[in-house]
Amino acid sequence: MKVTTIHAAGDIRLEDRPEPVITAPTDAVIKITAGCICGSDLWPYRGENPITPGSTIGHEMVGVIEEVGSEVRSFKPGDFVIVPFCTCDNTCPHCANGAQSACVNGGFTTGGQGEYGLVTQAEGSLVRTDGMPDADLIPSLLTLSDVFPTGWHCAVSAGVKKGDTVVVVGDGAVGLCGVLAAAQMGAEQVIAMSRHEPRQEVARQFGATHVVAERGVEGGKRIKEITHGVGADAVLECVGTDDAMKLAFSSARPGATVGFVGVPHGVQLPVERMFAKNVGLAGGVAPVRRYLPELLDLVTSGTVNPGLVFDSVLPLAEVAEGYRAMDERRSIKVLLQP
Repeated sequence: MKVTTIHAAGDIRLEDRPEPVITAPTDAVIKITAGCICGSDLWPYRGENPITPGSTIGHEMVGVIEEVGSEVRSFKPGDFVIVPFCTCDNTCPHCANGAQSACVNGGFTTGGQGEYGLVTQAEGSLVRTDGMPDADLIPSLLTLSDVFPTGWHCAVSAGVKKGDTVVVVGDGAVGLCGVLAAAQMGAEQVIAMSRHEPRQEVARQFGATHVVAERGVEGGKRIKEITHGVGADAVLECVGTDDAMKLAFSSARPGATVGFVGVPHGVQLPVERMFAKNVGLAGGVAPVRRYLPELLDLVTSGTVNPGLVFDSVLPLAEVAEGYRAMDERRSIKVLLQP
């Protein structure tokens, strides 16, 4: 089969590898219908994360089950399924407490940018759709493997509630899904921090009431102007850099919570401000399986269309160009068709 591999910073290749096989009774093999490139894939692509040369890359996929292990009883070949980027048995004490991303038997999906994928802990991880979905629904279903639940988790962690003013730091696919989540949760004002017109437009379609292009101190001033000097009731940090975290905390009103889902890189928390203003921090790796039933209903009912974050569709053979397009911010998120 063809699958995407990374060999060094900027070195993405599509290579031939053996098709995955069942090696444990909890496994399932998936024929991938659609995969995509994640913003977090750009960290190793840019040389910011360690790389094992030749390792597969990609953790978001939807597709059709080819084969299941003997302990996978709720799914069968032919089922169309959503594959969470973090797998879980959905029965351990952490899963029962809503922290499926910390499952004692969990792991992370790999090889999602390819033709076939192996899912561990398939019984607890997978979610099946009602029959084969229409092609126009595939992009939104694909967001359920990572970015939509991750944006949702950020809003949940920040404690977004009806009538709130919410600031979203980050205009990548996760940040845009954070805007969508906040709007769905009833926020009265959703302020999207974005300097890029195509992303601003998606943010508005997702429910942003304000768009702020300024960054740093000037961005903080604009937030204070919009909130009449009060600050935001909840802030979603969807980037993972120190500058983004600083902006998030400077935007938060006393007593607020900052939700964070951006993979931290060089972040130093403003602990003195957190203490003085009683501003909290919550979040982390999204427990995708926890949110999937609710979010799948929102998608299949037509209530939301998170698939709008995909502004580029490429054949798998052009995956390297997809990485370049996202790295250069020519694309928000690239959908790959095997």
